[in-house]
Amino acid sequence: MSSRGTAFKEIMLGRVRLVGEEADRPVRLDLVAHADRMLLPHRTTQARLTGRIRIAGLTDDPHVVGELEISPLARRRIRYRVGFDLQDRRLLLDGWKSVSFKRPLRSMTVLPYTLYEDGERIGAGTLRFPLATGLIPFLAGFRFPREAEPTTDRHLAPRWDGTPGRTEVWYTTLTDPATGTGVWLHHEIVAPSDGSPPSAHGWAAVFSKGGPVEHARFGPTPWERQPHGFSAGDIHAVPGRLTGTAGPFTWALSEQPQGPTLHTFPRWSWRHPWLPASHMLPAARARYTGTIRHGTGELRLVDAPGASARIYGHGNARRWAWLHADLGGGDLLEIVAAVSMRRGLDRLPPLVFLRLHRNGRTWPRRAERTAVGWAGIGRFRADIGLPRWRVEGRAGLRRIRVTVNQPPEHTLALDYTDPDGSPAVCRNSERADADVHLERWRGGWRTEAVWRLSGTAHAEVGER
Repeated sequence: MSSRGTAFKEIMLGRVRLVGEEADRPVRLDLVAHADRMLLPHRTTQARLTGRIRIAGLTDDPHVVGELEISPLARRRIRYRVGFDLQDRRLLLDGWKSVSFKRPLRSMTVLPYTLYEDGERIGAGTLRFPLATGLIPFLAGFRFPREAEPTTDRHLAPRWDGTPGRTEVWYTTLTDPATGTGVWLHHEIVAPSDGSPPSAHGWAAVFSKGGPVEHARFGPTPWERQPHGFSAGDIHAVPGRLTGTAGPFTWALSEQPQGPTLHTFPRWSWRHPWLPASHMLPAARARYTGTIRHGTGELRLVDAPGASARIYGHGNARRWAWLHADLGGGDLLEIVAAVSMRRGLDRLPPLVFLRLHRNGRTWPRRAERTAVGWAGIGRFRADIGLPRWRVEGRAGLRRIRVTVNQPPEHTLALDYTDPDGSPAVCRNSERADADVHLERWRGGWRTEAVWRLSGTAHAEVGER
C-alpha cells in the first residue's frame, strides 16, 4: 500500500550581512523539497530539503541539506532550516515566512532569516521568491510521487524465540542539524549459549562537534519479552518513542518513521535466521524530536534526521564495518561488511552488503548481489581499517566507491560480549566523514552522483 507524496523546486534571491561586515552580500538559494505526504494547507507538513546556496565571495555549496515545515494555517508559518558549508565551517540558515491573510502575497514570498554557527548568531538577511520569473516554473515543477507507507510495528517486535546463543539489537543513530552533534542509543539482549536467562544492556552516547565523546551504560538487567520493541526497567525503544536513563544521561525522544523498510541483508534472512546474522531498518529514514540530557549539557532536537536499525544473529562477526549515510533528499546509503566467525567463512575476505536508496528505488535490486556477485563475478570488496575504510564494487551498469573516515577524537570504543562469552570491541563514530562516488556505464564510466558528508555519517569498525 502506498500514498502520494509531494515534491517541488523553489528559488529565492536576497542578501545577507555577517557580523563585523559593513555591507550586504548577494545570496541565491536553490532548493528541492520532498514530503512523504500530500501538501494540504490545513495541516503541518514536514519536508526534506536539498539544493545549493551561493553567497558572493564566500561560498558556493551544492550539497545543502535541511528541513522545511509547511504550516500556513495551523501555525501560520513556513519555516526553513538549512545547513551548508562555509569553507571549513558548518552554518545553519534558520528563518520562516510569517503567513498573513492581510498581506498574503508578501508574507508567502519573503523569508527573513538568521545565520548560526554552533548556536551563535553570525549574520542575518532576507530572501525573496521572484514572482515575475519564478512563479510559472515553481507551479509547473510540482510532482506527486508515490511514497511507501512507513514501517509497521511488526518490524520492532522481538525476534528471539528462546533459542540459546542469540543476540538481538535495537539501535538508533541521529544527527542534530542545528549543532552537528551525533547521538547513538544502543539496546541489546544476549541469550547465553549455556541456556542461562537472557539479559538486557546497552548505552547512550553523544558525539559533540567541539567536545569529547560522552557515554553511559545501562544494565545488565533481566529481560522480559514485550510485544513491541525493547523494554528493560525504565529503558524503552518502542514504536514512536525512545526513553531512558543511564548514569548522567536521560533521554525522551519521539520517532517519526519515513520511507520504506530497508533490508541490508537478503529479505529472507530476517524471517529465517539461517545466516550468522541479519540487519535491517524498519524505516529507511526517521526524524527525532525531544531532549537528551548528558554530563555536560542538554541537547534539544527538532526533526533531527537519523534511523533505527535491527540486528538478529548469533553474535558479533570476527571483523566488521558499518555505515549509515543520509545523503539528503530522501536518499541514503547503508553498508555492512563483515568476516563471519563460522568455520570456513572466517577465511574469506569481508562480505559486503550495500544498499543505496536513491530516487525512491534501491540499488542493487537484490541484497545478495554485492556479497557474492554472479558466479563469483562482481562481488563488492571492502578494505576495513581505522581511521579510514573503503568499499567499492559494480552491479549492472553502475559502480560505486565509498571512503569513510572516523576521526579518532570523534570515535568511541566499547566492548561487547557474545553469547558464548567471547569478547569483541566496536569503535563507533556518529560524526564520521564519507565520500560516495557513483558512476554509470555509458560507453565508458561517467559520474552519475557524488556525495560528501562531513561529520554527519554514522559508522563503526569492530574486531576481536
